[in-house]
Amino acid sequence: MDDEQQRPDQQPDQQPDQGPLAGFTVGVTAARRADELAALLRRRGAAVLHAPALRIVPLADDGELLAATKELIDHVPDVVVATTAIGFRGWVEAADGWGLGEQLLDRLRGVELLARGPKVKGAVRATGLTEEWSPAGESMAEVLDRLLAEGVDGRRVAVQLHGEPLPGFVEALRAAGAEVVPVPVYRWMPPEDIGPVDRLLDTVVARAVDALTFTSAPAAASLLSRAEDRGLLDEVLAALGHDVLAACVGPVTALPLQARGVDTVQPERFRLGPLVQLLCQELPGRARALPLAGHRVEIRGHAVLVDGELKPVPPAGMSLLRALARRPGWVVPRAELLRALPGSGRDEHAVETAMARLRTALGAPKLIQTVVKRGYRLALDPAADAKYADA
Repeated sequence: MDDEQQRPDQQPDQQPDQGPLAGFTVGVTAARRADELAALLRRRGAAVLHAPALRIVPLADDGELLAATKELIDHVPDVVVATTAIGFRGWVEAADGWGLGEQLLDRLRGVELLARGPKVKGAVRATGLTEEWSPAGESMAEVLDRLLAEGVDGRRVAVQLHGEPLPGFVEALRAAGAEVVPVPVYRWMPPEDIGPVDRLLDTVVARAVDALTFTSAPAAASLLSRAEDRGLLDEVLAALGHDVLAACVGPVTALPLQARGVDTVQPERFRLGPLVQLLCQELPGRARALPLAGHRVEIRGHAVLVDGELKPVPPAGMSLLRALARRPGWVVPRAELLRALPGSGRDEHAVETAMARLRTALGAPKLIQTVVKRGYRLALDPAADAKYADA
């Protein structure tokens, strides 16, 4: 399944002190339905960075789509697979524009019409057609299994593509003896403005985003391709491997990432809502929670929960806090903390300034202790000392 338009060059929006994603920043790479996904994330407290990795180009004037449509009118297929609602609607609308709409629908009335999911069924029925079958799991794998079980040897199967060629699906049908007619209704193209994608990649490398969401395989492939063009691929893969969660709407979307060795998480149902719910479970579970000076402190992406209350923290303060949290209760020298500060130079006074701001932001100065002439340490509760003694 593929895929607010927040201006992509904006900073992540700050969210209210509520919701399971409060304090986390989530990157949205979708071209379509980005506003819907971003709104779902914001309602749960996340800050959102939107950088569409691709743009969708309709093919209403494309000779390839026109040729495929004429071929299907002249040589009626046995099976038509409708994969997306927007794609099916776009196909019929383009045919109408060429004066072929009624002929196309007339041909489709007599074929075995398979719709990949409920939204596709809605688009099919809106044209006056009725699908013969739709998979419960809304996956192309289920459609393929049904076709192969029926037997496709010698049958013509038209497949409405949804921005990507579906090579595994098409090749499996051809290997089983089918004549496959691809129907390319729209294509994925690079974004006209690559700046937002570059800024998102920089954010990933800096670990300033907690998760990236992907709703189409081409978007994932495009983002990795741009990282490679900029010489950042290894750094991006390292970030996605450890610190930045890659969340995909389904297994097909995850393939370009998994091919690069990136572990992904996916909801059981390939929908935006379940994808957001999955993030609501995964991100808080990855946050570091520590008992400090009688308080429960949870370190999130750009904020800290102190006894359940969200405390926004400046980037420099978050860098210091993460450095201290790597060895809870241990003294971290000023020189080491200075290296953790982005662009701080050599003046250790920058550590003191950032530390003062951090303590103010946390609203509980005793969470961090100053160890004279040595550095700083988190005020780990005595009962937790043994647990972190060898950290």
